[in-house]
Amino acid sequence: MAEQVGILTTLRQIPCTGLGVPVLVLALLAMLVVPLPPLLLDVFFSFNIALSLVILLVAIYTLRPLDFAVFPAVILVATLLRLGMNVASTRVVLLEGHTGTDAAGQVINAFGEFVIGGNYTVGIVVFIILIIINFVVVTKGAGRISEVTARFTLDAMPGKQMAIDADLNAGLIDQDEARKRRAEVTMEADFYGSMDGASKFVRGDAVAGILITVINIIGGLTIGMAQHGMAFSDAGHNYTLLTIGDGLVAQIPSLLLSVAAGIVVSRVSSSQNMGEQITKQLFGNPVALAVAASIIGIMGVIPGMPNLAFLTLAALTGATAWWSYQRQLGEQTEEQEQTVAEPEESSDKPRELNWDDVAPVDIIGLEVGYRLIPLVDKNQGGQLMERIKGVRKKLSQDLGFLIPAVHIRDNLDLSPHAYRITLMGVTLGEAEIQVGKELAINPGQVHGEIKGIATEDPSFGLPAVWIDPAQRDEAQAQGYTVVDVNTVVATHLSQLLQSHAHELLGHEEVQHLLDKLKQSAPKLVEELVPNTVSLAVVLKVLRNLLEEGIPIRDIRTIAETLAQYAPKNQDPGVLTGLVRVALRRLIYQHISGAADELPVITLDPQLEQILQKSQQVSEEDGVALEPGLAERLHTGLAEKTQEREVAGEPAVLLVAAPLRALLARFIRHTISGLHVLSYNEIPDNKQVRIVATVGG
Repeated sequence: MAEQVGILTTLRQIPCTGLGVPVLVLALLAMLVVPLPPLLLDVFFSFNIALSLVILLVAIYTLRPLDFAVFPAVILVATLLRLGMNVASTRVVLLEGHTGTDAAGQVINAFGEFVIGGNYTVGIVVFIILIIINFVVVTKGAGRISEVTARFTLDAMPGKQMAIDADLNAGLIDQDEARKRRAEVTMEADFYGSMDGASKFVRGDAVAGILITVINIIGGLTIGMAQHGMAFSDAGHNYTLLTIGDGLVAQIPSLLLSVAAGIVVSRVSSSQNMGEQITKQLFGNPVALAVAASIIGIMGVIPGMPNLAFLTLAALTGATAWWSYQRQLGEQTEEQEQTVAEPEESSDKPRELNWDDVAPVDIIGLEVGYRLIPLVDKNQGGQLMERIKGVRKKLSQDLGFLIPAVHIRDNLDLSPHAYRITLMGVTLGEAEIQVGKELAINPGQVHGEIKGIATEDPSFGLPAVWIDPAQRDEAQAQGYTVVDVNTVVATHLSQLLQSHAHELLGHEEVQHLLDKLKQSAPKLVEELVPNTVSLAVVLKVLRNLLEEGIPIRDIRTIAETLAQYAPKNQDPGVLTGLVRVALRRLIYQHISGAADELPVITLDPQLEQILQKSQQVSEEDGVALEPGLAERLHTGLAEKTQEREVAGEPAVLLVAAPLRALLARFIRHTISGLHVLSYNEIPDNKQVRIVATVGG
């Protein structure tokens, strides 16, 4: 008794949507053995065409292949449905074909009479053409894409898993996000593996269509002449028209399904049962259903078509589309109501102030005008937040520490099309962008002018033009660099964060770096902080490196250098110079890559002696230079730097070690692109080539 109660409870828990697939499979089996009347054949053929249209339109409107993850199973079911109808129609054609061309129902008769004009020779030609298109072109291409994609997806799985583990270890994602990404990777591999097998169903269906057509014609001629005493011409007319009509009715949905398979696998990229997935993914797109209903309705009013079947299906599909649309509107309204801020509890007495009322300043902030809100709203298709995450990830990997999150908010005080980037509440940069347009940047070598709104690139100040997306190809052909508005904001943010990276590094970030290093070198960290040097000194050294554009990824070398020299000298400036020497290979690679020779600019020996003699070190102001000398030195360095840029070579000023920090501070904010190195910062296996000398 308890077992029966348990079974009944389990059956009651099965959702109604889960019964559709079993019922459909049973109907397929029934069509293979139970004779069907012509009217029922018309209904099934109409349903098959409608189903193929819905599948095709869903495949078109699906953004990612995984959004239609049930597609391989749908291919199998649709193929079995079509083959089952072929068997049922073949039985009717061979049994009743001698009575006339309408023996197998109006759909087959319509395709045989109206579509090909009653001429079975034309029908044979059309049928062969459809077979060629389906079998040779679409099915073969889709099958090849599925095979290659499945192979590459499986080969890429270990790399994707390692990337997820790396993000998790770096703190960029949490355990839940890592679990979700691993599930997506597994689902992607399963999907493309299934599509590789499902493409064989489509290919086999095309082959079966050819064989069934040949068998029907031969069998029909034999039965008509041998059993019913028909003349060869009459038997050929009846059975050939019926067979070709049957073949066309089957091949058109087959072609639509093949096209849908090709669309899905050509795209560049839930724990539910199949019925729920089909209901949600196949019939959850009101646009696809509405378009399918319109097409089916038009087919229903064509003369000779089964009007009742098509118009009924069109009405049902349209009603389903309307219901799905209303359901989506209800879900959106419910979400909007849930996102409305909950009203504060009413109270007659004013609430006492506490520390929660003191809003902390945002480390990194992005304020946008109200016209730019769609760029950061995922519900409206905004992609800017994903771009910002990509910027943070790239900078974190390049610089060697985790970039803080960017807090985005709207600001009604800004212009509607403006945005502002802040650091610790202080504005770093702001600009205006044109939503719906793209920015064509002039890199300096363009072959013409393009119409648009003249402006400047906010990241680097290059002349640029706001253009319509339709002008992209024209602008690129003329030499412009064209980017969308999301890329404009993300690039501006990346450039500002990179130039102010030293301000983003604090005590907490340094402690995290040391904690990570402690996992692989515990003795080194224990000896370094706080026994040898304080955390504040380590922070100052790391900030100095970042301010000079040197990443701190190699924290082990930095820590070992500090542990070696900090007992003798605690000055952050001196320690920074020693760390730079230890990182000389990284610095050289950052400037010149793997080249064995480095072109450098040097100072005139007399000028270098003057600078060394006049060196007056101050903790904050650096070194005081005579104004005239400073101006001549700055002009000479700027000219030589520009010459190096024109020559396509890095601009490097090579000086004595005592002068390096002085000159680096001197040109840091005035001459971009000029690197200042000391002689002992050149790796032993590299050569230098003096290309210019600057005198006083």
